[in-house]
Formats: sequence, C-alpha cells, structure tokens
Amino acid sequence: MKRIAIIVAGGIGQRMDSQLPKQFLKIDNEIILMKTIRTFHAFDGDMDLIIGLPGSAIPTWEKLCSEEKFQIPHKLVEGGETRFQTVKNGLQVVTSPSIIAVHDGVRPLVNQKTIRRAFEKAETSGNAIPVADIHESIRLITASENKAVTRDHYKIVQTPQVFHSNLLLEAYQQEYNPDFTDDASVVEKTGVQINTVKGNPENIKITTKKDLAVAETLLKFMEK
Repeated sequence: MKRIAIIVAGGIGQRMDSQLPKQFLKIDNEIILMKTIRTFHAFDGDMDLIIGLPGSAIPTWEKLCSEEKFQIPHKLVEGGETRFQTVKNGLQVVTSPSIIAVHDGVRPLVNQKTIRRAFEKAETSGNAIPVADIHESIRLITASENKAVTRDHYKIVQTPQVFHSNLLLEAYQQEYNPDFTDDASVVEKTGVQINTVKGNPENIKITTKKDLAVAETLLKFMEK
C-alpha cells in the first residue's frame, strides 16, 4: 500500500522569539524542516510528502528551497488555525487508500528505526504511535488530591503517528475538540484502540531556543 507522510509545520516562531518561523531555523547547518523531510525521503524514496505550512510562510519556504537547492519532491498545503485543521487540509489531497504518517516538522531527530517500527506496526494493525519512557518521578495533582504515581504507567508520545488512511479520514470528519492534542487522540475518539511502538529519545519537538540547543547536542549521540 502507498505510503504518505503529512508533515505539519504550522508554527510562526512566537516561542522561539525569532522573525523566522521555527521550522525555517537551522540545526546541524540544515534548515529544520528540510532535515525532517530528508529523513522521511531517505526511509522511502517513493513516499508522497505533503507539507502543511501557514499561507504567509509559503513564499519564504519556496525561496529557501531555491537558495538551498532543496529538490526533494513534495506537495504544499496551506495550514489552518489549529494542528487539527492543518492535518485535515493535508488529508484533502490524499486520493487513494494508503498508510499515512503524520509528523511534526520540528521533530528533525526522528530516526529511521522509529519510522520503520511505526509503519510496520500500522501496516499490520491499523495504526501505531511511537512513545518514550519517562525517567523523572511524576505526581498526579488535581483539585482533590496530590499523589505520586508509577511512571511505568505513563509514556511520552512522539510522532510520526501512522494510520491506515480509512481510519484517519473518518476520524478527521469529526468536529474539532480542544482535547485533540495529536492524531492518536482524534482517532481514539472514534473508538479505535491505539497501538504503541518504541520511539527514539532524541525525537524531541523543537519549540524554544533551549530546545534548539538541546537538539544540537543530541545529534552527537544519535544512532546513525
């Protein structure tokens, strides 16, 4: 079945305190979004790549592609006000049954093993999301209680989150809900059980200057 990646890159750089959107900053001397796209293209050169960008950022992206001689084929879709809407816009250009990965454009340190595990699990079981262990102690704090909880019962959720296209297309017919924090939460709302696979610890989401510095360091320790 055809593989597709919808790479969501809708940020405008507010938390990065940058004139450039965070996905256009550089890590390891390469533009973050280009590095992300290159990783998926290296995994499967026949994969369709759909990039969701704010409409105002598309001219800048096209200019950067020209300046950097970035020639990996991809389709652009205009992002919406929310991540949910951006993914929904990306799904509108999916025309045939496929396996679809949705990935954050500012997670450039996802590795090939994580992508492969997610696709392989989704291909056999309908969906898969990568997760990572929590190493710190954690507590549950509500209006009525404050207590330690077992961290082994909780995981950090990453992307790419991969689904059979029929599951994802059906899920995104729902009305937007603020509780939809990722694609798994959207699909889960339809009653589908979500499968997990091992992620890679370096696969962080870059949203602040500190994240950018951490990512540069993590690169030195990543598996090749």
